[in-house]
Amino acid sequence: MDLLIAAGVPSAITAFCFWLIERKIQVRAEAEKEERLNRQREQDAKEENREKLQYMTVKALDGALALSEATAKAVQRIPDAKCNGDMHKALDYEQEAKHDLENFLTRQGVNHITGN
Repeated sequence: MDLLIAAGVPSAITAFCFWLIERKIQVRAEAEKEERLNRQREQDAKEENREKLQYMTVKALDGALALSEATAKAVQRIPDAKCNGDMHKALDYEQEAKHDLENFLTRQGVNHITGN
C-alpha cells in the first residue's frame, strides 16, 4: 500500500501539472483566436472603406471629366472665343480618356461577376 501511495502521489502531481499547462495553452489559444477575429474584422472594415473611397474617387473623376467636357463645348460655341487646336485636342483627349475609363470599369465589373 505504501508503494502504491509513493508511486501514486508523484503521478497525480505530474498529471495535475500537465492539466494546468494544457489549460493555459487552451486559454492562450482562445485569446489568440479572438485576436485574429478582431484583426480580421478591422481588415474587413478597412477594405470596405478603401472600396468606398475608390468608388467616390471614380465618381469625382467622372464629374470632373463631364464638367471639363461641358465647359470646352460651351467655350467652342462662343462666337468671339476663337478656340485654337489645343481646345479641340484637349476635348478629344478627354473624351477618349472618359471612354477608356468606362470600358475599364465595365471589364472589371464583368470580370467580378464572372469570377475571372
